[in-house]
Amino acid sequence: MFKEEAVRLAIAPIAWTNDDMPELGGNNTFEQCISEMALAGFQGSEVGNKYPRSPEVLHRALGLRGLQIASAWFSAHLTVRPYEETAEAFVAHRDFLHAMGAKVIVVSEQGRSIQGQMDTPLFDAKPVFTEGEWALLAEGLGKLGRLAAEKGMAIVYHHHMGTGVQTAAEIDRLMELTDPAEVSLLFDTGHLAFSGENPLEVLRAHLPRIRHVHLKDIRPEVVRRVIAEKLSFLQAVKAGAFTVPGDGCIEFADIFAELAGSSYTGWFVVEAEQDPALADPLEYAIKARKYIRETSGL
Repeated sequence: MFKEEAVRLAIAPIAWTNDDMPELGGNNTFEQCISEMALAGFQGSEVGNKYPRSPEVLHRALGLRGLQIASAWFSAHLTVRPYEETAEAFVAHRDFLHAMGAKVIVVSEQGRSIQGQMDTPLFDAKPVFTEGEWALLAEGLGKLGRLAAEKGMAIVYHHHMGTGVQTAAEIDRLMELTDPAEVSLLFDTGHLAFSGENPLEVLRAHLPRIRHVHLKDIRPEVVRRVIAEKLSFLQAVKAGAFTVPGDGCIEFADIFAELAGSSYTGWFVVEAEQDPALADPLEYAIKARKYIRETSGL
C-alpha cells in the first residue's frame, strides 16, 4: 500500500511524559521513553520536555536506538503579541530542528487558546478569531513559512482543540488565507473526531497541503462526558478522551487508503496523550504499531 521509503512511523513522547501536565509520567525518564519507542518498532519521535536540547547529545541517544526526530511543537502567538517575539523564538526552534534533520516544523497558534487551562470548558469557551486576528495569523504564518524555507524546511499548521483553528470550517479558512508555498497542514485524526468533524472529509479537502500526519483515536463515550460535564481539554485528557489508533472509534482503513493513493511523503506520528499510570505507554505503543501494520501494510 505504502512505499516504505516514502512514509516513516514515529510516536510522540506525550504518552510517556505530558508536556502540559508534567505530573503525568513524571517518573518516566527520557531514556525509558525512547528505548520503548524503539522496542515497539517505531523509527522516529517528536520532541518532548525531557529531551536534551543539545543536538549532539540527542543525536547520540537516538542513534543508539535507531530513531530520528520527525518534528516538534512550536507555540505561536501571532494574534496577541508582536510578530517579532514569535519570530525570534521560532528561529531558535527552527535551527534546533534543522540540526536534528527534521524537515517540517509543527506550528499552532496559541493566542486566546484554552487548551492549557484546567478548569475552562472545552466546548463552551472555545476562542473564535476576529477578522483582525485572522489577518494577523495568516500574515504571520506566511512570514514563518519563509523563515522555515531558508533552511529548506516547511511549517505544518496543527489544528487543535481549544484554539481558534479547530473546526473544519476554520481549517478551510486558514488554507484559503495562506499561500500553499508558505503554509502546509498537519492532519490530526483525533482532534478532528473530537471536534465532531469527519477526518476523511477534511483529508480529501486538503490532501495537497498535508505534509505531516498525527494518528490518534478517541473514546466517544469519554468525549460525550466531556461535553455533558463541561470538562476542559486537560480534564478530557486525564479522563482518557484520546487513545492510540485501533483502540477507539475512528476507521483508519479509508484514511490510509486515501493517503497511500496520494503523493504524501513524510512521517506518520502516533500521538495519544493519556495518563501513563492508566495506559501503559509501551503496551499502547505496541498495540498501535500492530494495528498500523495490519491496516496500512507499513
